[in-house]
Amino acid sequence: MLLIKCPWCGERDMVEFTHGGDATKIYPRDPDTAAPEEWHDFVYLRDNPRGVHDEYWHHIAGCRQWLKVRRDTTTHDILATAPADGDLDS
Repeated sequence: MLLIKCPWCGERDMVEFTHGGDATKIYPRDPDTAAPEEWHDFVYLRDNPRGVHDEYWHHIAGCRQWLKVRRDTTTHDILATAPADGDLDS
């Protein structure tokens, strides 16, 4: 069982969360004028990292807030958490 420390609710079981994807992907700079190729790359092209990786998670069974989680994909250790717009290095 993974325990994720929600910045608002404290430590919770991972079943309260849903995975929201890669937190390192950059949203198109100007969504209104982005080319279809740019959207394709943003939506469909993903890395499958091994090791430490930053992800978005949604606390659906709690406060319903989005957060960033730094997780080791090989061990599933949760290394850090922060609000979605926060910094994981602080």
